[in-house]
Amino acid sequence: MFSTLIMFACAYLLGSLLPGFWIGLIFYHKDIRDEGSGNIGTTNSFRVLGPVAGTATLVLDLLKGTAAGLLPIVFHSTINPMLVGIAAILGHTFSIWLKFKGGKAVATSAGVLLAYNPQFFFMVATVFIVMLLLTSMVSVSSMVGFSFALVTSFFYHDWILTVVAAILTGFVFYRHRSNIQRIINGTESTVPFGWYHHYQQTHHK
Repeated sequence: MFSTLIMFACAYLLGSLLPGFWIGLIFYHKDIRDEGSGNIGTTNSFRVLGPVAGTATLVLDLLKGTAAGLLPIVFHSTINPMLVGIAAILGHTFSIWLKFKGGKAVATSAGVLLAYNPQFFFMVATVFIVMLLLTSMVSVSSMVGFSFALVTSFFYHDWILTVVAAILTGFVFYRHRSNIQRIINGTESTVPFGWYHHYQQTHHK
């Protein structure tokens, strides 16, 4: 029991590490909470700090989720990696280093999924990338990607995967509620590539 608590605590602490926030402070002398969308995740890191910092943030957020999902192997535990991964996701969203505030945990959730089922992860990642290339919006791609994960999980006959996917999908939609309003209003930020970005550029000249 004690080792299980330690494992979940380690997962939470892994998740609470905030590479986007720290990269901004250490290397760029910027607090990304004060610029762009104010979020400490990948999208705002790209927007405020540039592609190098944004890519580093994406990779590190993904890897900390994967590391948390692999903790049952380290602790020789039979606990489902998805359940341990929830602690990392909560750590990212409610980080102890930012007075229990944080990001939207999309990359961290994807990292947990990678540890649990790499094939499933790459399917969801493919949907995310396709949607990003079409819509040029990370928010839309994230919500569609997680919705796809939820629907597809039923075909795996894995109730833990389905339950966790349902929780994460609801969580992602909740964390993106302001984005949903901006999408409806036509004011959502876009990335500088993809079909919709090209459409905006060609029709606003």
